[in-house]
Amino acid sequence: MGPFGALGRALSHRDARIFFSASLTAWTGLWMHRIAVMWLAWELTRSSFWVGMVAFCDLAPAVVFSPIAGAVADRMNRVKLTMIAQGVIGAQALGIAILTWTGVISITSLLVFEVIGGIAASFAQPARQALMPGLVPRADLPAAVACNSLTFNVARFLGPAIAGPMVAIWGVVPAILCNVAAYVVATASLPLMKVDPAHIQGHAPEASLLAETVEGVRYAANHPGIGPILLFAGISAILLRGVQEVLPPYVERLFDQGAAGLALLTAAIGIGALVAGLWVASRGRLAGTTRIAVVAIGVQALCAMGFVATGWFPFAVLCGALYGACASIHGISVQTLAQSAALTRMRGRTLALWGLITRACPALGALVLGTAGEVFGMRLPTLIAASAALLVTLWGVTRMRGWARHLENPT
Repeated sequence: MGPFGALGRALSHRDARIFFSASLTAWTGLWMHRIAVMWLAWELTRSSFWVGMVAFCDLAPAVVFSPIAGAVADRMNRVKLTMIAQGVIGAQALGIAILTWTGVISITSLLVFEVIGGIAASFAQPARQALMPGLVPRADLPAAVACNSLTFNVARFLGPAIAGPMVAIWGVVPAILCNVAAYVVATASLPLMKVDPAHIQGHAPEASLLAETVEGVRYAANHPGIGPILLFAGISAILLRGVQEVLPPYVERLFDQGAAGLALLTAAIGIGALVAGLWVASRGRLAGTTRIAVVAIGVQALCAMGFVATGWFPFAVLCGALYGACASIHGISVQTLAQSAALTRMRGRTLALWGLITRACPALGALVLGTAGEVFGMRLPTLIAASAALLVTLWGVTRMRGWARHLENPT
């Protein structure tokens, strides 16, 4: 089998191809939107705090809504839930575009719209991801999960590459409208897929929504593999992922770059993530995935240190590419482990907790970095956070063999 045989297996299924094409479209629009609203917040306030607050308002709703959304995804039609949530995301982006075009946008209204989008995304993520096992055979699920994350990282390259010049020439409105169009296309593609009925409809309600939400949290927390790896991922995301959510202050204050520099740096992060994602996707197996997930965080911390330690933008771009590569390796690995180890009836709730980590933890990190950046500058807080991430990595290294026994050999 060729080096990308596992990836080819995932894409050999018609419905998986539709799923990943729609994901690429939506996520490209999402990254264009993120670049645009980050720059819009910076133009409105010239404050790293408010840039961090915009990221926080987009991602933080996952703290409250992701566990609930996971329980909802485990008890209702996941296709319909995904369509509704994605429709709300598109409407939210349209609202921002209209207010910006008419010149009445304010930082307050931008924060409100980002909260709405964050709530909708909290419901879309577990519902959509829980459909994946119904699109490919179980043997191809690790490759499909890797392909899913790879698609996200392709979009992370394409979105900024398109949005950067667009924002620099025409402003933020066209980039945000592209997100609207992308979510319309992605939502319209969902009925075209033929998903295994066992994975479309969640189980019949067995208890109240709150009770099932609590059950999901307890299941993940008590699982000897899922609980520890999600805790490790959450702490790491708080310490390291906030850097990516507040890039404008780094770009302008440390490197004296504008919108084009922001687009270049974000695209470099995406390229690194893409190349690394191709490597992870080519593995197509669980063995060794836990070790890869842990070690990637240590390397990512070193890359974050290199990024802020220099004043030379080309070197910062290189560090950004390596930072993105490590983030991709870690994210694909953890999602693959959690999705493979979770019981079918608990998968939506498990993926919702993973969604909480990928959204809420970077939001908290962004808020802390943005706030500290106003007082101490962007360099010192980042170095402290990266140093703490190295200590977390050492903790993970001492325990990863035990985690692997329960994650890489699910029963």
